[in-house]
Amino acid sequence: MTADVQTPVLDAASVSKHFGAVIALRDASLRVNRGEVVALMGANGAGKSTFVKILTGALKPDGGHVRIHGREAHVGSPAEARRSGLVPVYQEPSLIPDLTVGDNLRLCNISAEPFQHWVRELGIIDLDLGETIKNLPLATLRILDLARAIASKPDVLLLDEMTAALPSNLVERVLKVVRQQADNGCAIIYISHRFAEIAGICDRTTILRDGATVGDLAIVPGVEERAVELMLGAAISAAVFEARETRKAAEDKIPRLRVRNLGTGARLEDVSLDLHKGEVLGVVALEGQGQDELFDALSGNRRAAKGTIEVDGSQVSFHHPADAIALGIGLVPGDRAHALAMSRSVRENIAIPQFARFRKWGPVAMGDETRRVGPAVERMQIDMRAQGEVRRLSGGNQQKVTIARWIASGIETLLLFDPSRGIDVRTKRQIYDLVRELASQGTSVLYYTSELGEIQAACDRAVVIFNGRVVDIISAAEATEANLLRAAHGLGEKAAVHA
Repeated sequence: MTADVQTPVLDAASVSKHFGAVIALRDASLRVNRGEVVALMGANGAGKSTFVKILTGALKPDGGHVRIHGREAHVGSPAEARRSGLVPVYQEPSLIPDLTVGDNLRLCNISAEPFQHWVRELGIIDLDLGETIKNLPLATLRILDLARAIASKPDVLLLDEMTAALPSNLVERVLKVVRQQADNGCAIIYISHRFAEIAGICDRTTILRDGATVGDLAIVPGVEERAVELMLGAAISAAVFEARETRKAAEDKIPRLRVRNLGTGARLEDVSLDLHKGEVLGVVALEGQGQDELFDALSGNRRAAKGTIEVDGSQVSFHHPADAIALGIGLVPGDRAHALAMSRSVRENIAIPQFARFRKWGPVAMGDETRRVGPAVERMQIDMRAQGEVRRLSGGNQQKVTIARWIASGIETLLLFDPSRGIDVRTKRQIYDLVRELASQGTSVLYYTSELGEIQAACDRAVVIFNGRVVDIISAAEATEANLLRAAHGLGEKAAVHA
């Protein structure tokens, strides 16, 4: 569709949305021109998700207007949004898990040839169109979603935390392709909490706070602190940039968790590590190096094919997640949707592990449940305005709920798989601080992250996995992004397990 160059491809002004007494949006505005990449930023709960759902037709606004190519748009469904030229790539994959890749393409009337071209450009070389979606890792699904969107030749491409689940090698490919799309005339709305990416590919940033647009900034050197100030307020933003010091945990003679030569018969080949009481041990790996299988094996979601697992000096085997939980091991998975009962309340979601203690049917002791859940909610600073259902919470608050359930349960070993994926800078800092606090109280934490900068922010040491094996163990002091990347690409020297 041809439009005047001076007319924004998309112009949303004074958009508002209420859910009962909760005001999700009160005055949100955003415009994006042809060939421009505009970052949409805001703390969790600022209204980004609601705004995106309105732009893409999943929700109807209560006020304001949305114009596409200068004409008023009444987008009543995601399908209508796509027909108008606005194609989103949501934070969670929008592919049907029980169908093949090819079947998902046919449902959207996308030709295989352009799709496969973009999949290769984005870094996935050996994709089989006959592969079932549920058998593919999350990072691959994000790439498939983006390739499908680009293959549809959109006028406006909306990317919601596109790189949040991706390792660094795929992030580079995605950013390159996104910038190329803009240079070829596509208008792009880019939602991210990663300032380095925004500075690298975006032209402007529009910032939301408390449901309203509070700023529109050009991307220039030094814009980061001003953007955080607009998102959070000056007093809070100053604390975000405070340095955090990691420490070395006391290495007890018997580790809380000891893994030797662990393999699952898939991508996890031979991993050995020790996790001590009160230690935060980072895990660094590029996509598909065995980190998913490691966390699955340690949480009871997957049977180990070889090797041993010891908890407090005793060898154990897990046949079910309940076996791991009974030994004080709790998992916060990378996909929040798999961890939460979205239609249930915050209280019920946090209390779920407590139900495992009950041996007989009967009424739940609500007083005991409340005494455990209340402090966890307060400690995690969970937004309780939308108490009815967890699905109404922002992504950051949902993540807080998944962590709070283990705090309420008094778990001794916490497995965190990319816990800050897709959440804002303030909530990230809260998670880092909580992890350090839990460690100081004796909790052991295994912490996988796709953001290498988090290792020095939260961890004492890091193990680096390449081709299903530990290839290096690095102290927090030496865990620069350059050192971690070098090791993650198989270029580091393997350290001794007890280093």
